Amino acid sequence: MGGRCDLKLQRIISYATLAISLVTLVLVLRRPAPVTTPVAPAAITANAESFQQKLERLKQPKPASEGAGEVRINSDEINAALAQAASSLPAAAAPGATSTNSKPPATSAAPSGAMEFPGPVPDIKDYQVSMDGDVVRGQFLTQVAGKDVYLTLAGHLSAKDGYATFDATEVKIGDLSVPVSLVNEVLQKKLMEQRDQLKLPANVKDIKIENGELVLVEK
Repeated sequence: MGGRCDLKLQRIISYATLAISLVTLVLVLRRPAPVTTPVAPAAITANAESFQQKLERLKQPKPASEGAGEVRINSDEINAALAQAASSLPAAAAPGATSTNSKPPATSAAPSGAMEFPGPVPDIKDYQVSMDGDVVRGQFLTQVAGKDVYLTLAGHLSAKDGYATFDATEVKIGDLSVPVSLVNEVLQKKLMEQRDQLKLPANVKDIKIENGELVLVEK
């Protein structure tokens, strides 16, 4: 009698484990709610131009009497700049493109006003950025084991010793929430590997998210 009960219990556990695995797989492959709303092409162009104008403003010397200023950039401007940068990349380096060459592609001249991305570009097909309060949230579409998977990261952006830092507060793979503690060590290690790309411009002393905007504080 006891043996039959044990077999039934093992079957129940097996079915439960299978069900959990299937639900997890569905959540991982499921597309989460987008972090931004669609924008008309004309608005994307205007936002990209606004983004570049604000960056140019950072390069201009300021009279000492004015003191430290700041430049504020909203998520629409950032997303437009990302879209513009992606469209200016060669096909081999564009998001989603793959290459058998392990060496970084040679740096080519970017169109005037376009952002430049040093080094190899990850296999990312789509990306969106939004900001709410003091939290920045990014959503990326990439491939894992040949399957399209959305990765969503949220956290706080700041600066330390002249470099941007990111402290995650939320991680999602597909529609599945993942404890930050499980991925934070790997995330920070990856950020350290790409530290050169996180270096702040010489005339920027701090970076933060405030009232739903990216704030660049000038020296």
